[in-house]
Amino acid sequence: MVLNELGARITKALAAVQNSDTIDEKVLEACLKEICTALLQADVNVKIVMGLREGVRKRVNNDKGAGHDKRKVVETAVVAELCSMLDSGVKDEKKQRELARNKPNVVMFVGLQGSGKTTTCSKYGTFYKKKGYKPALVCADTFRAGAFDQLKQNATKTQIPFFGSYKETDPAIIAQQGVDKFKEEKKDMIIVDTSGRHKQEEALFEEMRQVATAVKPDLVIFVMDGSIGQAAFDQAKAFRDSVEVGAVILTKMDGHAKGGGALSAVSATKSPIIFLGTGEHMDEFEKFDTKTFVGRLLGRGDWKGFVEKIQDAVPEEDTQQELMDTIQKGNFTMRILYEQLGNILKMGPMGQMMSMIPGFSNSGLFTKGRENESQARIRKFMTLMDSMTEKELDENNIKVLQEPSRIERIARGAGRHPNDMLELLEEYKRLRQLIVGAGKKKGLMQSMPKNMRGNMNPHNLQMNAAQMSRMLPPQVLQQIGGAGALQGLLKQMDASGMK
Repeated sequence: MVLNELGARITKALAAVQNSDTIDEKVLEACLKEICTALLQADVNVKIVMGLREGVRKRVNNDKGAGHDKRKVVETAVVAELCSMLDSGVKDEKKQRELARNKPNVVMFVGLQGSGKTTTCSKYGTFYKKKGYKPALVCADTFRAGAFDQLKQNATKTQIPFFGSYKETDPAIIAQQGVDKFKEEKKDMIIVDTSGRHKQEEALFEEMRQVATAVKPDLVIFVMDGSIGQAAFDQAKAFRDSVEVGAVILTKMDGHAKGGGALSAVSATKSPIIFLGTGEHMDEFEKFDTKTFVGRLLGRGDWKGFVEKIQDAVPEEDTQQELMDTIQKGNFTMRILYEQLGNILKMGPMGQMMSMIPGFSNSGLFTKGRENESQARIRKFMTLMDSMTEKELDENNIKVLQEPSRIERIARGAGRHPNDMLELLEEYKRLRQLIVGAGKKKGLMQSMPKNMRGNMNPHNLQMNAAQMSRMLPPQVLQQIGGAGALQGLLKQMDASGMK
């Protein structure tokens, strides 16, 4: 998760309060001093930090309830003020997140050059494609050389239709043509990427206004570099004053100390932040919700997000039942393995998953390097399977796949060393033995819910911890502490009221 160090320092300050014998003014001031210092070092504006300090004091001093646990009062006050600091205060913020289905929604992206706007367009489209939308990309950036090529490359990678022109120089005309084309094709999310500049200048704002007039966007999203810290306030305000910005996406939030400053500065402009970009890859893109973000910042996790991640990776009912029937018959082919590895990748980075589990948000157990290594291994296996014939993918006899000439041919076709193919076969053997063995156990398949997707609420998850543990990547389950620990976490989630 972004801002791990900030979260760890605030959590440490609150822990000191919890461990104090008595909660007096001295203990409260020590806690506030540590929290405010951490926020200032994250480049949060001094006035905002002072406002948080006074807000916490006021909440604590105003709590006159007899028998109230003072420790809990302090913690609640800090959480409430952190949420207030990051809250844009926009009443219809939820409406900014979701666009209507079955109608052509036009979403226009604006921002300075170098903010990651073009990549963010593809990430945004990919996110909603997984939700069942039919996105399309339009490149109306005629200022930056290579902008259309970059958008085309990203669109091809994510299998999203795209439109642009190497000849037309008027961005408003290109935008209009692209939007008209995709409306005819019944696309329900048309994403328009516009030109950026190295600095805020009138020419950029005028071009944005022309494109907006041409395509009449349902939503204008401002993409901003999160590493600029509190300077984000002036930038966000300038764009809001020029075009009707409906929402903000902050990029480059992975590993930058000034991320907290950017978050608080943008919120101060009353612009709702809807997503955070946390890396270069398409799945390093997180929905932003104030309460959820603060919860993860303080190590409390995000059960709702955790469940949604797993839901996205669970097959539909018919496919799931077909898979169960196949495994019960003792069949576990390379094709099945390929689909399951794909489901793991769909869940996104491992660290992102872990940060959603209470107690693991600030653990640092899954560094970016380890995540990349794990995902690279999965992608290596999938590349080898891409080199197999249809017959080989459906082959149920591992001895056939172990033929030396076959190993050599598949590895060569995938551009890999034969040793990589041997590694895949060993992993396949291990998983085959584990999964087929489990599938044949009496009652196992009957105990699976008929529709896992429909039973993905926390109350049912508590009852189905065993099934859920089989869906998790082994690394995640191991770090949680096994299926038993997962059962306890799910009970905790249920007790917390997330039903």
